[in-house]
Amino acid sequence: MKRRTFLAGTVLAGATLLSTLLPAVGGIATASAASLTKVTFIQEWPVADGFWIPWILGKDKGFYAQEGIDLEIVAPPTVADTMKFLGTGRANVAFTTVMDIIFAKEQGAPVEAIGRYGKENNWGVISEQGKRYTVAELKGKSVGIYNDAWTKAQLALMLKSAGLTLNDVKMVTAADDTVPLLLQKRVDVITGITNAEGTEMTTTGKQQPEFLPAIAHGVPNTPIFMFAGNQQWLKANPQLAKAFMRATEKSIAYAVAHPDEGVQAFATAYSKAYDPIYIKQQWSDTIPLLSPVDSKSLQLDAAIWQSLLTAIKAEGIVKAPLPADQYFSNQYLP
Repeated sequence: MKRRTFLAGTVLAGATLLSTLLPAVGGIATASAASLTKVTFIQEWPVADGFWIPWILGKDKGFYAQEGIDLEIVAPPTVADTMKFLGTGRANVAFTTVMDIIFAKEQGAPVEAIGRYGKENNWGVISEQGKRYTVAELKGKSVGIYNDAWTKAQLALMLKSAGLTLNDVKMVTAADDTVPLLLQKRVDVITGITNAEGTEMTTTGKQQPEFLPAIAHGVPNTPIFMFAGNQQWLKANPQLAKAFMRATEKSIAYAVAHPDEGVQAFATAYSKAYDPIYIKQQWSDTIPLLSPVDSKSLQLDAAIWQSLLTAIKAEGIVKAPLPADQYFSNQYLP
């Protein structure tokens, strides 16, 4: 499974635009199509993946229609286009990464986070089954990485916790997927997240990978994925934005409680981009990051945002970050 980097700007060669309007055909009665308001929801990745299961299933069950929303789920042509669509108003809301939001704000884009997807940063160092390392033991080892600033910053912070620097390891850059580097034994460890690279190690590598969590070694515990909105649209449509977040929270809760139904909804919607073994495992690996689903599941925290901003400023990723509360708002949450 070819994975994303954490920052915008990486272009997926040959990617095509996938735009789908999923039918609301669940067992719940919904309002007529004429009475619904279209909300365009741009995704973080040009190819459908298991992270999208809640809103795919939620639309299918009629949760968005119940809130008066005709949800249009759109995949961008490249990973660099998600925030372009959101910032220019071609999309109303987005599923994106925390670093994409920060970089978009640095460029003056009218975007802000309106909810989190997951409760922690599940990035770290992954190694083959049975080959567990401490941070100190990474000295002299080869590390498969993605060529983006935040990946290197997180790795640098981890190494710093053991008195090491990036110069103490041999970094091997993957074009779009670190997992083959590890499976082909071209590196000792790779960087990645539990429900992407970790999932691929399980499905492709047929093993249970070892995971060294970054948050246990000096990296801020900021969830990687976020829901974001165009600020002009949010200001003009506050009730609609709240309705979107209510439906999304309900969709996440339902998808977590009904994993097989979620995987089947994904299969129906994206049969041509569907790897059943991977998607089922990816959703299984994602559920723990979302659970338990409660009133605070989507809530954003200023202290956690500030810890991230402090870290990226120290690493020179953003020279003059804004105050934490200028990047997000909780006012649209249920």
